[in-house]
Amino acid sequence: MAGHTQNEIIIAAPVDLVWEVTNDLENWPQLFSEYASVEVLSREGHKTTFRLTMHPDENGTVWSWVSEREPDRETLTVKARRVETGPFAHMDIHWRYEEVPAGTRMVWTQDFAMKPDAPVDDAWMTDNINRNSKVQMALIRDRVEKIAAERGASAPLTD
Repeated sequence: MAGHTQNEIIIAAPVDLVWEVTNDLENWPQLFSEYASVEVLSREGHKTTFRLTMHPDENGTVWSWVSEREPDRETLTVKARRVETGPFAHMDIHWRYEEVPAGTRMVWTQDFAMKPDAPVDDAWMTDNINRNSKVQMALIRDRVEKIAAERGASAPLTD
């Protein structure tokens, strides 16, 4: 068995702004509530390799891993994967952005499998990712919409 999740949200802001804010890795600790720090390790072309460190969990454990992220502005997509997989056998993430009448639709698709000796299984992690993605996407929506309001950048109104 493998895990697969897909979550999406509409952000009332122009796609250019949503793209800019959500692809500014160094500012992810201000965008996501779960990340304590981001350390960029290397950049090759559009690909960035970076370390993400989370805030301590309820048991005081600090989780950290290295990921690669490669945005493609022309297709409004981002491919990402964990390089240091930790409890995952693999973790691949695809971000997609789409201009819609109400602003921007942002979609996260995650495909993964847990290692046999991981403390949780694929089903547990699928539920966890689905729950957490909704929380983080709502935070991102609120923060990007606030930036849009401050900049006077409203979503396009089309029929």
